[in-house]
Amino acid sequence: MSLHGDAVAVLSAWTAPTRAEEALRVEFLDHLREHADAMWRACAPGHLTATTAVLSHDGSMVLLTLHPKAKMWLPMGGHCEISDTSLAAAARREAWEESGISDLELLPGPLALDRHAVWCHPPRSWHLDVEYAAVAPPGAEAVMSDESLDLRWFPVDDIPELSDEATRRLAARGRAVLSSGSRALG
Repeated sequence: MSLHGDAVAVLSAWTAPTRAEEALRVEFLDHLREHADAMWRACAPGHLTATTAVLSHDGSMVLLTLHPKAKMWLPMGGHCEISDTSLAAAARREAWEESGISDLELLPGPLALDRHAVWCHPPRSWHLDVEYAAVAPPGAEAVMSDESLDLRWFPVDDIPELSDEATRRLAARGRAVLSSGSRALG
């Protein structure tokens, strides 16, 4: 299955936890139907992206990157690449590249959807963000990538103000999945 096909399958099967995310789910599926290139950065109106909240082994902490363009503390994430075989694979790859933690355990997902304006294609383009969570093994040491101004662990209940509600929501949902015992997407 193509990455585009995987995205359609994942979003078609996903049960949105809120009305707002159900509207986004439908919007994302419409975008995929209208744009054969919806998975790629070159799709100027907007493109699907993959984000991952990296949680500590016990779910109490979340690893955030100080994004150089947004100037905010955000989860790991970014554009899909040709080598990605699924949205989950893209989410895991982005988390590994930006955290330096290679043995992350991706939780079943997606956990959330978010749509936000970005600078990919001025004056405006959209990231149609499909969001996951992953768990770092005990004692994991993060390594900052060149895509970040800083990289730090924060308590899930005390994410800095210089962040956004989508980050707080994703970290909390990831912790809830981890606490419920629903583990391992792969």
